[in-house]
Amino acid sequence: MDGRYILTDYLASALSRANYERLEDDSYAGTIHECPGVVAFGADLSSCQDELRSALEGWVLVGLKLGHTIPAI
Repeated sequence: MDGRYILTDYLASALSRANYERLEDDSYAGTIHECPGVVAFGADLSSCQDELRSALEGWVLVGLKLGHTIPAI
């Protein structure tokens, strides 16, 4: 075994493409263009990043369970 983790690598690659926007109330919104519907909000950038990771993990797992095509990243 070479020590690589496909799901971990996928999540890291997707998150490296994330876009974060500072909102009018100084909170943040995060999205990943390649993963439609993956969106998160947080009071600060760090919490938004944590929420986006969680949303992405759930999106991938549900997609796999339902047989959806997961985009190559």
